Amino acid sequence: MDTDYKIVVALDERLTNPGDSLPVQGHIDVDGYSLGDHEFTLPNGMDYDVILTNAGEGILATGILKAHVEGICDRCLEKAEFDVSGEVDEYYLFHEPEDSAAASVSEDEDGEEAGVDYALVSDDGAVDLTDAITSALLMETPYVVLCRPDCKGLCPTCGANLNEGDCGCAAKRAEEELSQNPFAVLKDLHLDE
Repeated sequence: MDTDYKIVVALDERLTNPGDSLPVQGHIDVDGYSLGDHEFTLPNGMDYDVILTNAGEGILATGILKAHVEGICDRCLEKAEFDVSGEVDEYYLFHEPEDSAAASVSEDEDGEEAGVDYALVSDDGAVDLTDAITSALLMETPYVVLCRPDCKGLCPTCGANLNEGDCGCAAKRAEEELSQNPFAVLKDLHLDE
């Protein structure tokens, strides 16, 4: 996801010693984002509340991201709304590890390379929270977007929104399938006579 915002926090004397922390809150005026084939809007932007903590070897950023998201329901193609409350969690090392080739790539539980599991504090003493906040938003965005959990979707025959009422197509299809069944003639057979 390409972002048109940057959240860079300059580190100062408040984070000099291990254990020191600095709260960082803010609002991001961003119109929307895309994930896969989905386009989402953020009518109120995003709010974040993060604590930066000096963990000795680097800065640990933990916190929360909140946003109200609007999109299109995957079943009925009507407006869908949901709230996102994502966990921000990133570690920024002061210096790249000496064996950076081995340390920058970790293995997941399947033994596959999982990629870099840390970021670096910039040369000018700042951390860029943009990727951590964007990841929190994307991780909490549902893969299947629904206007409501019990959305009935659209009729595959006539395209009517089934949330607004039954169009009758399902009953017609069932009747047609029953009439084309070779055993349909047996429905009028009365064996008790």
